[in-house]
Amino acid sequence: MWGGGWVASAGMPRKPLSRELLDEQRALLGLPAYAGSDETPALRLAALDTLLAARAAGVEPARPIVTGAVRLLLDRLAELAPGRSVEVRVPPHAAVQAIEGPHHTRGTPPNVVEMDADTWIALALGDLAWDDALRDRRVRASGSRADLSDHLPLSPT
Repeated sequence: MWGGGWVASAGMPRKPLSRELLDEQRALLGLPAYAGSDETPALRLAALDTLLAARAAGVEPARPIVTGAVRLLLDRLAELAPGRSVEVRVPPHAAVQAIEGPHHTRGTPPNVVEMDADTWIALALGDLAWDDALRDRRVRASGSRADLSDHLPLSPT
């Protein structure tokens, strides 16, 4: 489980998700080059596809690929469950506010869900049940609204 910190590793530049990075990862997996748009949502969808192929092949995807997939799925959650009552964090990749209800404006929100990227992707895709993730302590959830079970798995994009 992540320690809750949002600090990037010192001295480690972050590469953004790009067509070139996707093509590099896809070539390593024997996949065709990315032929889609350079728009962010399309790149993130390709990142998820590439991540799934990498994991199926037993290969660890590059961090920007993981970040792209995480952000795609978090954005989908925020789209399907709009609101600002729960902050869902997948450090160091991304965080969103979602789910209707009272929202916070400053400081630590009262309803927080935090997990690592593998857990979030598995939950979002239906490969892991919410109750199992809680039981196995793969998710930290605090607050009366910090239950995502009604929103997972995510419906197709």
